[in-house]
Amino acid sequence: MTVTDVYLDAGDLARALRADVTAGLTADPKWLPPKWFYDARGSELFEQITELPEYYPYRAERSILAAHAAELPPARTLIELGSGYSTKTRLLMDALGTLETYVPMDISASALAAAATQIATDYPRLRVHNIVGDFGRHLGHLPGGDDRLVAFLGGTIGNLEPAERAKFLASVREVLHPGERLLLGTDLVKSPSVLVPAYDDAQGVTADFNRNVLRVINASLGADFDVDAFAHVALWDPINEWIEMRLRATRPMRVTIPTLNLTAHFTDGEEIRTEISAKFRRERVDKELAEAGFTLDQWWTDDESRFGLSLSSAV
Repeated sequence: MTVTDVYLDAGDLARALRADVTAGLTADPKWLPPKWFYDARGSELFEQITELPEYYPYRAERSILAAHAAELPPARTLIELGSGYSTKTRLLMDALGTLETYVPMDISASALAAAATQIATDYPRLRVHNIVGDFGRHLGHLPGGDDRLVAFLGGTIGNLEPAERAKFLASVREVLHPGERLLLGTDLVKSPSVLVPAYDDAQGVTADFNRNVLRVINASLGADFDVDAFAHVALWDPINEWIEMRLRATRPMRVTIPTLNLTAHFTDGEEIRTEISAKFRRERVDKELAEAGFTLDQWWTDDESRFGLSLSSAV
């Protein structure tokens, strides 16, 4: 059985895109949020990224789930935030023998529908409750219960700056009852010689993925970005301990966005920050969870200590 609740429709997404592009391209320095990478082409490119030899996070987290999912306590409801195509979730479904309901939340209705169709086939006794929504805005619409596990995988929390992370974790805690749990994936601090290639692969797939945000703006807002005139940049920031992805103008440009009545000017070498990907140490994960009202119960890493998966309880 599958039901779908929609809290974010095409009109909402269009308004959000217009607001973000207006704010980001009139700021100094310029920025764009990473969520706008993901049209159909962007989603396909990201799937390719997960298979690249340089991109260890996907494989590392999957190996942890394969090794330790059986150690998770029972839960009747599994909630997955930013679920996408739910590719890793099956490891959790197989491990949680008491599972009755799966609640994926994502901004992409098409990804949710595709995943739900396959899950309904493979797990016919499982109730699937899709939520089309933004985990930054719609957590209050999650279904209630007393035995829920929230999964936020893939290191996606690293895309949030510290203040945003604190707000997000507090909002997750607000919807959970004491004793309910959060399963959180966090990429770990390591050598830049490993980190940077994961975001700047030799085949150029990540570069194409990064530039896709400009294609989305061209297609959705009628902009005239010369996509190929922007170079992909991935840098390690040792102070903030995060990777920054940027798009660097290779010549002076004037970009018009008629839908917004906006003209954005770029100097040669000017950059747009498109993503941060924070890397964590266990101590920081423990501290940020505690400040949000969680206690860290379990901490697992892959064999090379590249990625961390934590299980915490709401207190």
